[in-house]
Amino acid sequence: MLSLRKLFGKDEKFYDLLEASADEVLASTKLFSAYLQRGNAYTASSDLDEFIQSRQKNKQITSQITEELCKTFVTPLEREDIEALSLALYRIPKTVEKLVRRISLYPGRLPREGFIRQAELLGQAAGAVAFMVKQLRKGAKLEGVQEANEKLKYAEGEADKVMLGLIRELYVGPTDAKETMILQDLFEMTEKCIDRCRDAGNVVFQIVLKYS
Repeated sequence: MLSLRKLFGKDEKFYDLLEASADEVLASTKLFSAYLQRGNAYTASSDLDEFIQSRQKNKQITSQITEELCKTFVTPLEREDIEALSLALYRIPKTVEKLVRRISLYPGRLPREGFIRQAELLGQAAGAVAFMVKQLRKGAKLEGVQEANEKLKYAEGEADKVMLGLIRELYVGPTDAKETMILQDLFEMTEKCIDRCRDAGNVVFQIVLKYS
């Protein structure tokens, strides 16, 4: 496969920025896992600052990418691909922050084990995305990216199973209607975070296919 750097030059700034954005994605999912591990996390709104900062960092990176696209004539990837990947990456910590805001408002008891399992799968998905983004700098070899994409699909599939199991427990358990509605919404929002990772992974995979 023709090296992207040979084709478009040695300007690394877009790779640097996309990788920084992917690192923030991974950081936000680690924060979420740590948040769930703390026993009193569910009503501690002060913990939101960490997620806000992570999302804001990613927003700054996204804005910088947009600015650099306006100033750069030749880019290492097609402009629409850079924009699509940048936006897809930003949406992940944004969705995680929104989820934590909702959790912090819930006064009831959460099914902690189920949420922790979802968080583990979210971390796996984010890790796969970060790996895939970092392969772009190396010329986007299909094999490594394809393997990471399979891991991402596996995490998404397992998360679907976990969510359905948690919802099934709500339907057959003693939970009242109001709690069922709230918890189902939280489960689905956690799944949406993983879907956001899948969206970003799809963008990377399409870029690699284009240049392979």
